[in-house]
Amino acid sequence: MKIHEYQAKQLLKAAGVPVPPGFVARSGAEAAEAFTKLGGPIAVVKSQIHAGGRGKGRFKEHPDLGGVKLVRSAEEASQIATQMLGSTLVTIQTGPAGKQVSAVYVEGGLEIARELYLGVVVDRDVAGPVLMISSEGGMDIEEVAAHSPEKILKEKIDVLAGLHGFQARKLAFALGLEGNQIKSAESFLQKMVRFFIDSDCSMAEINPLVLTKSGEMFALDAKVTFDSNALYRHKNYEPLRDLSEEDASEVRATTAGLSFVKLDGNIGCLVNGAGLAMSTMDVIKLHGGEPANFLDVGGGANVDQVTEAFRIILGDPNVKAILVNIFGGIMQCTTIAEALLIAYEKVGITVPLVVRLEGSQVEAGRKMLDESGRRIISATDLADAATKVVASLGA
Repeated sequence: MKIHEYQAKQLLKAAGVPVPPGFVARSGAEAAEAFTKLGGPIAVVKSQIHAGGRGKGRFKEHPDLGGVKLVRSAEEASQIATQMLGSTLVTIQTGPAGKQVSAVYVEGGLEIARELYLGVVVDRDVAGPVLMISSEGGMDIEEVAAHSPEKILKEKIDVLAGLHGFQARKLAFALGLEGNQIKSAESFLQKMVRFFIDSDCSMAEINPLVLTKSGEMFALDAKVTFDSNALYRHKNYEPLRDLSEEDASEVRATTAGLSFVKLDGNIGCLVNGAGLAMSTMDVIKLHGGEPANFLDVGGGANVDQVTEAFRIILGDPNVKAILVNIFGGIMQCTTIAEALLIAYEKVGITVPLVVRLEGSQVEAGRKMLDESGRRIISATDLADAATKVVASLGA
């Protein structure tokens, strides 16, 4: 689950991580009031969307306006916020469609001496979280990794102890920090890592992470993603979810108890089991097709869930065929076939449908589908299913 920058900074502040003062605003008047409350000569108005690259992004309605703007008066804050709110911001991460801005964050200015990058992520290679820090703050970390990988410093994190003091000091020395900067960095990095662990984050990124002229470290930006599978441990995070920022079909699937991720292909996938779903997508690509989604209905899916799964898949206008790949382990294949036929009638499937069943009572289940009179293509194994569904696109 992703959250907005202003929400992330509220959580970081509560965890003791230094952040600049700021206020969220949803109108020009609120932005002007926020500037006045901050009491400084300058402030920054930041559009709030679930995407990075806001500073380099541009609004469709205001091509000369970026998603982050420095302002020097309450009047200017109001004017900029009014332009941003309700407009569509296009960044490298949103794609050409962009995202509509419904809130801005007005943040006080700092006397910045240096910009750094910080990220905490789960690294599969080391089977745990890793802290990354770089001297190249304000840049896309992917660009730094591609052209200057030696500038990215990493430390593996002990999930029980957090970031050790010697690790934080090692990174500070490597970045060339000195004096009060080292003390500030040690505290900042340890608190940041503790927040990541305690909050069950999958990613926490600060770009830029800044050092002020007085040697203090602040999170000038904050991008936080939580592990959705651990949200049951953090009930207080649920109100932070912004459904308008999420794909509507994915929200609908979650409500139905389905695991769904929308992709860019034209072959819809309905599978039971996450591993089998991944394999199904791989085999589709191996045979020249492009999956339109990842969809796991689970081992005990009922008729209503299968029906809703078909509706979600067919809600994507790019879908031109569907591959159903079910292993009848928990449920018998006859039960699965019956559910598929009922769902077929309820939804009114008009695209080619290829079904591969395997497991208990598979022959009886296949017979039910073959004799149903419906436009269903049976497959004997996964390779056969992928071949047939790809071929059906040209039928």
